[in-house]
Amino acid sequence: MRLTTKAAATAAALTAALSLTALGSAASAATPAAKSAPVTCTAATTKVTIAEVDRPINHLLLKAKNTGTKTCYAYGAPFLRFDEGQSATPWVEASKPQAVVTLKPGQTAYAAIGTSSPEGSEGSQAQNLEAYFSNRTMNGSVGNPAAPKLPEGGVYVDSSAYVTYWQTTASDALMW
Repeated sequence: MRLTTKAAATAAALTAALSLTALGSAASAATPAAKSAPVTCTAATTKVTIAEVDRPINHLLLKAKNTGTKTCYAYGAPFLRFDEGQSATPWVEASKPQAVVTLKPGQTAYAAIGTSSPEGSEGSQAQNLEAYFSNRTMNGSVGNPAAPKLPEGGVYVDSSAYVTYWQTTASDALMW
């Protein structure tokens, strides 16, 4: 009977030790995940650039590369302001993707900018662009704006200008 009690006590101690070890491992495994939880993309965590494209005409490609150490979400579409514009460039609602664009470090999101069209009016040659990242609810921006460099000599922008939602590929962005 004494052996059984001693064996039971040893088994209980071993089970308790293994449980504590498992809890410690689970806690330490959860800590890095909590530290690397995705964040909202901002100008501070991305490099925002402009690329000229041959087609479609009167378009630019806005690129946001995640340069941070955490995955980030590119919500909605960028808020764009050319020169000293009073309002943001309208978004193309039909370009809304089925899911939020998620960028792991090193990945890039794309948005097409339509700068002008024959239907547009009140155009001017823009020399500067500010691009703000949308917040999660897409009713405002987060962080400071990015200031991607426009092509040499600027770009003609009129009242028909628009920007697409963020896309995962350049071809998806440029189809608008």
